[in-house]
Amino acid sequence: MHLPSRARRALALASAGFLAVSAMAATPAVTGSGRVARATTGCDLQSAGDNIQHVIYIQFDNTHFRRDDPNVPSDLEQMPHLLNFIQSNGTLLTNDHTVLISHTATGILSSLTGVYPDRMGQPVSNSFRYFTNSGASRTGVAFAYWTSPLFDPAGPPFPPAAQDDLTPEMVNENGKIAPAPWVPYTRAGCDVGAVATANTILENTGIDVPTVFGASSAEATEVSTNPGQAFADFVGIGVHCAAGSSLCSTANNGKPDALPDEPGGYSGYKGLFGAKYVDPQVFPATSGVPVDLDGNTIQDSTGHVGFPGFDGMEATNSLSWVAHMQEAGVPVTYAYISDAHDNHGTAGGNHVAMGPGQAGYTAQLAAYDDAFNKFFTRLNSDGINKTNTLFVFTVDEGDHFVGSDPSPAGCNGSTTPCTYSQIGEINADLRRMIRTQYGDTINFTVHSDDAPNVYVTGNPVRTNAAVRQLERESAGLTWLNPYTGLVQSNITVALADPVEEKILHMVTADPKRTPTFTLFADPEWFFFATGGPDCSTPPVPPIGPCVSIPPPSTQTFAWNHGDIQDEIASTWVGYVGPGVKHLGTASPWTDHTDLRPTILSLLGLTDDYRSDGRVIWEILDPSVLPASLTSSAKITDLANVYKQIEASFGDFSMTSLRISTTALASTSVGDRTYGLIETKLADLGAQRDALALQISQALAGAEFGGVAISNSTASKLIGKANGLLDKIHQLEADF
Repeated sequence: MHLPSRARRALALASAGFLAVSAMAATPAVTGSGRVARATTGCDLQSAGDNIQHVIYIQFDNTHFRRDDPNVPSDLEQMPHLLNFIQSNGTLLTNDHTVLISHTATGILSSLTGVYPDRMGQPVSNSFRYFTNSGASRTGVAFAYWTSPLFDPAGPPFPPAAQDDLTPEMVNENGKIAPAPWVPYTRAGCDVGAVATANTILENTGIDVPTVFGASSAEATEVSTNPGQAFADFVGIGVHCAAGSSLCSTANNGKPDALPDEPGGYSGYKGLFGAKYVDPQVFPATSGVPVDLDGNTIQDSTGHVGFPGFDGMEATNSLSWVAHMQEAGVPVTYAYISDAHDNHGTAGGNHVAMGPGQAGYTAQLAAYDDAFNKFFTRLNSDGINKTNTLFVFTVDEGDHFVGSDPSPAGCNGSTTPCTYSQIGEINADLRRMIRTQYGDTINFTVHSDDAPNVYVTGNPVRTNAAVRQLERESAGLTWLNPYTGLVQSNITVALADPVEEKILHMVTADPKRTPTFTLFADPEWFFFATGGPDCSTPPVPPIGPCVSIPPPSTQTFAWNHGDIQDEIASTWVGYVGPGVKHLGTASPWTDHTDLRPTILSLLGLTDDYRSDGRVIWEILDPSVLPASLTSSAKITDLANVYKQIEASFGDFSMTSLRISTTALASTSVGDRTYGLIETKLADLGAQRDALALQISQALAGAEFGGVAISNSTASKLIGKANGLLDKIHQLEADF
């Protein structure tokens, strides 16, 4: 099965304390006195006019601007202190998009790095599978520290004996550890706080503790002797320090912040890894005991003080760590906030999914809103506000809610709470369904998901006859839908094999991670695969051996993501701070890769690698932009068409996915249709890659090098991009 919110992160991590959630024990609240314990020195953010002194980046899990029910205010609408802060002081982008696969790890990591997942190693998440040398497949987990090797959770020991893929967890296009997102800041002399933000902190105690501290370290010993406390001590919280920063001194338990593959080198830097070492420096008023915004001790469900688990990172906890880090002189902070639409529980183990307008959901959003009110008030009293701080708020991906119609009709969640007779995704055993419907006993595994990635045992080539047969069968999958009581014939929405997966940025430098094919399903369904026998005639819903909906009292999952539907693909970004226009809302077409270059442009910093994203200069004041971005009348048109040919959810990718689906479902003699389409798709994909690189380099030169793009050059590139889109549309029309 699959696990909660951040999201299904951890079949792997439960043994390391992953399921811990926060239970609060009251201690005196910390008020305004004694804040800003350490002055920020040496941090040289080179923003226009030197107006930005702080950076606060917050990324939510599954938090929506759009309404999931037309009668129920959206998540952001139910957090008016946050929504009003963004819209009154900056710009909310409402036409942003995630990448593929649309999951927490992939969404956060593409936002942090500014590259698509083929260039940072995590297109399938939050766990994934990889092929072994024998042709079998094993589980890997996307959440591991930046420099860890691929995390196979079958240990201990780590790596487990059967693991034969030791490529980096964060593997770039060159097969090296991907460049780390904190580097431009620390090179500029700024300490960087990380609060539960994917892969920038220790994510588990299995592989990450020995990677950072050493297999024979005192920290590794604590993992063996007191695993629950070790998780609270070392996972989830960290600071990456500038060279020579006193915060990460040896006396404060600073450890080498090793990035052996960083372009240009990265030596002499240290970090604090874990709440055990960070909290004494940032919670001085409580003697190193972490407290939430109300002064309650942050601890897990069994009383371990420290990091409460990723599902325990409610707004009051995450924002408290951010505030305390900023007050302690850490000027750049990145933080994660867990979703509000699941009841993660206060006593552990009672995680339950909730629907729009349900009382518990509404209450959690109210608590989040209260936390943001306290957060903004507190920071303002510290002198950290919109006049000197760049605030960025965003989300990893959208979701599709799966459940019955709410009752009573027209309920809005505020004056009239909503209730649901049934909540939960349709759990389906893909392997047994294929066996029942077609008699096909082919052996395969899947990465369980709404968009399951299929790994055929033996790792056969994509043209293998058995693989092609399985793809055709998957395209024609039908089954009784337990919600409607009717046979559903459109369960499979789209299919992609490695040719199309490459176009979608899902093929990394590690060939063992490439799925045989990916099935994008109707968003009501969630697939897994067992080796059980075929099923009897599909039973009366909702219970059955192959397809079922668990009873509401035990339903922990009702929000599907990973897939390609608009409500899943569509996200939002809010920018507030010096240099950001006060537009309220704006809707240029953007995606996660654009956050990174936009942030760095405002800060006057540069990465040591090329971004896949582009600066969203439409929302920035012209006074903070280089002349190279304001001198061309065509540059915005060029940026827009670039996104449509390169982005995971751009026109080229989505059109090619429809064509790929036709190819994989085709049954022509000699597989002629499949062969023709795949050849043409591969050729157009190669053309896309070459042109996208050319445009990306030109845009980067204008954004960060001051090299203007002439109108004639922009027009030529726009013409080429539109010509490529015409070709992909014509291919779709041809088939």
